[in-house]
Amino acid sequence: MKINPKEALQKLAAESAPFAKLFAHGSLSVEIYQPNKIDLQQPHTRDEVYVIISGKGEFINGAKRMTFAPGDFLFVPAGVTHRFENFSEDFATWVIFYGPEGGEQTNI
Repeated sequence: MKINPKEALQKLAAESAPFAKLFAHGSLSVEIYQPNKIDLQQPHTRDEVYVIISGKGEFINGAKRMTFAPGDFLFVPAGVTHRFENFSEDFATWVIFYGPEGGEQTNI
């Protein structure tokens, strides 16, 4: 299975939402996400990973604020409030959901 960013963005352009589901296997779900000026997402019920495709901005993850750029990997545990802010117009990211509802249990 292979999906490149250009193909994913083309599929997203046909959607009315800022995201498009591209692949699923077991508990794994892969989407592309490209909000328009404001990120309105709410906390999710499963753990998720973002891998930034393009653009720069700031990411709020719970109480933490950090900058992001292409290639960055961002992890958000299930149920944590998060959003992208002050992002450039070309911002797009892979979104990878996995694991059970409520998130994986940590071993620490």
